[in-house]
Amino acid sequence: MIRINLLSERRSVKAVSTGFQAGQKITVIGSLLLVLTLVGVGWRYWAIGQQEAQVARAVAAAQREELRLAEILKQVAEFEARKQQLQQRVALIDDLRKGQNAPVHMIDQLSRALPDMTWLTAVRQEGYALTIQGRCLTLTSLSDFVGNLEASRYFMRPVEIVDSVVVSGDGKTPDLIQFTIRGTFQMAGIDPPAPAAAGKKGGKRG
Repeated sequence: MIRINLLSERRSVKAVSTGFQAGQKITVIGSLLLVLTLVGVGWRYWAIGQQEAQVARAVAAAQREELRLAEILKQVAEFEARKQQLQQRVALIDDLRKGQNAPVHMIDQLSRALPDMTWLTAVRQEGYALTIQGRCLTLTSLSDFVGNLEASRYFMRPVEIVDSVVVSGDGKTPDLIQFTIRGTFQMAGIDPPAPAAAGKKGGKRG
C-alpha cells in the first residue's frame, strides 16, 4: 500500500508562496525607494535651477542698477564741474568789480585825507599797494595826512613815511616839504577794515 504525504507538499508550496510574496514586497519597496530617490533628486535639481535663475536675475538687476548709478554719478560730476566753473566766474566778476571800484575809492579817500596846504604830485599803484608823493608846508600837515589815512577804514596800518625832504624856496615862495609815503589800500566792506585810531588828532572818517 502506497502512502503520499500531502501535508508535506502543502507546507512546501506554502513556503514557496510565502518567499515569493516577500521577494515581491522587497522589490516593490526597492522600486518605491528608487522612485522617491529619483523624485527627490529631480526636485532638488529643479530647486537649484530656480535658485540659479533667481540669482542670475538679481545679478542682472544689480548690473543694470550699477549702470544707472554710474550714469547718475557722471551727471553729478559734470554738475559739480559746471558749478565750480560758475563759482570761479562769479569770483572773477567780483574781483573785476573790486578792481573797477578800487581806483575811485582810492582817489576819493586820498582827497578826503589831504589837510590844507598839502598837494600830491604822484600816485603809483601796484595792486593795492600805493606809493604817494607830494608836498606840504609843515611836518604837521604831513603827520595829519598820514594820520587821516590810518584813521580811515580804507588804508591798513601802518602808513609809512618813506622820506621827507625840505625844498628851500626862492625867496618869493616858502620852503616846502617834499614827501613820499607808502600804504596798502583796502575796500571797506569787502576786506577787513583796519581798527580806527582812538583820539587821533586831525583824523577823518570816510
